[in-house]
Amino acid sequence: MVDSELEEVLAPEPSGEEASPSIDGQIRATKELGWKWIEARFAEVNGFEKGPVHDIPDEAFDIMSGKLEDAGVGVYALGSTICNWAKNVDTPWDVTVGEIDRAIPRMQRLGTKFVRIMSFKPADDADKTPDIVFERLREVTQRFLDAGLQPVHENCMNHGGMSWQHGVELLENVPGLKWVFDTANPIFNADRSKPQPWPKQDPWEYWQNVREHTAHIHIKDCIWVDEKNDADYTFPGEGDGRVRDILQDAIANGYDAGVSIEPHMAVVFHDADSEANEDDMFKNYVEYGRKLEKIIEDIIN
Repeated sequence: MVDSELEEVLAPEPSGEEASPSIDGQIRATKELGWKWIEARFAEVNGFEKGPVHDIPDEAFDIMSGKLEDAGVGVYALGSTICNWAKNVDTPWDVTVGEIDRAIPRMQRLGTKFVRIMSFKPADDADKTPDIVFERLREVTQRFLDAGLQPVHENCMNHGGMSWQHGVELLENVPGLKWVFDTANPIFNADRSKPQPWPKQDPWEYWQNVREHTAHIHIKDCIWVDEKNDADYTFPGEGDGRVRDILQDAIANGYDAGVSIEPHMAVVFHDADSEANEDDMFKNYVEYGRKLEKIIEDIIN
């Protein structure tokens, strides 16, 4: 259970679809943890296919928002697919504009302030961010700011995630943009600020350089395994993501905003081959959340 002292320091919430593909399952996991918020990304309601919250049909969204309201669960952030790693700068711009135009009224209806965005997938050999990325992120950011909403960029498989230097460069070139820091993404992303062959990034180094711009945090942890060229995901604090150190540093520097959990242990939501039954997802999610609570409680007590 999240006690009142912890809630005053951080606002923990699940990033819904890893608890369950259905909105009912996401609400169930949130209530089991005693939390009040979710980060809404993908949702499935009866009679409709699972999809991004900003893309599901209006009727499905109406059902979803009604269920959340009835349960007393808020949406702290919208985890959008805007400019994400499935798109590049050649993706037709009207795709992005359409996502923004659908996201804004839905965020306003849900009372959601933050929207996670990205900065397009870079070319495999890229080590510089093209000017068009800055131009498009400026437009995306301004559209949300004009609606009274705050876009936050995630360090992921995108131009801003190529290194902390690329992240800072993006922030400097996109006025009003803030950051959502993912603790594990540096572990499996190449540091493209360095000569090839690119080494992996350092989560602590990345955090130190974007801390002052961070308005939201994603908690994920893993260990990179060279033999399989992939990561093994762990409970928070058991991998190389420096989760405890980053949270301790964040709290010491006055951070009092949201924290989402992204276990990736029972299922990796952006991996089409990753499957798990809902019961396993639920149990793993709740255990993950409680382990995070313990870390935060140890820090603040």
